[in-house]
Amino acid sequence: MQRPDVVLDNSDAVYDFYGEHRQNRVQACAAYALLARRYRPRIGYAAGVREELRALLAGRRPLLIAINHLSQQDPYTVAAAAWRSGLRPVIGRARVLAKDELFIDPDQRRKVDMMGGIPVFRGKDHGIRAVNAAGQRMIDVCAERMARGDAVAVFPEGTCNDVDPTQVQAVGSGIGHIAFRAMKLGARPALVSLGLSYGPRPDPAVEPTADEVRSASFYFGPTLAELPARPAEIARVVRDRLQLALDGAVAAY
Repeated sequence: MQRPDVVLDNSDAVYDFYGEHRQNRVQACAAYALLARRYRPRIGYAAGVREELRALLAGRRPLLIAINHLSQQDPYTVAAAAWRSGLRPVIGRARVLAKDELFIDPDQRRKVDMMGGIPVFRGKDHGIRAVNAAGQRMIDVCAERMARGDAVAVFPEGTCNDVDPTQVQAVGSGIGHIAFRAMKLGARPALVSLGLSYGPRPDPAVEPTADEVRSASFYFGPTLAELPARPAEIARVVRDRLQLALDGAVAAY
């Protein structure tokens, strides 16, 4: 299938494509390994979480991975953390929600596609009303991918936290709707909360440099094998669990 232009007016074709797109797993693993060498993230786990992840993967449970969002560098440091952690087996079988502007430049798009990106048309960029239909379609695509066994990784705050890097900001209902619709399709998604800290920052509004995000602290909070029944309840649980994971990442920095 030909790659469509990632523009809002073309969103139907965009999500037809990303509903079926598969990256080259060998290339993805090589890229994640290279990023791990470059960024050298440090990985921590709450008690028993390594075993919980292994059990979920052995049971072929689709993972809903929630990560707090601090910087434009996060996709690269998170990829590095995935390679160095219990998430390595899902590389090549994970979808990562990414803002649509990352798909404009052809070279950058090839990298994002290789890493499993799915475009998100954000209301803050295009207007809430304008993105409604595209947003619903994006949620459906994520749910369908989970029902087929893929993991889905989300920065549920929706934008970089430039307020307080130690506190998870408001979590929208989108992640809850993804899980809810996946469950309606017969999937049993399990929540994985991954906290990220780049250490103390005097001004969170200033984007850290590539050098400053090296050796980031990542921390896996306890997984949740059974999610609540309603999207809003799921979103609340995601925020609470993600804060626990972020607390662990900050403490371990």
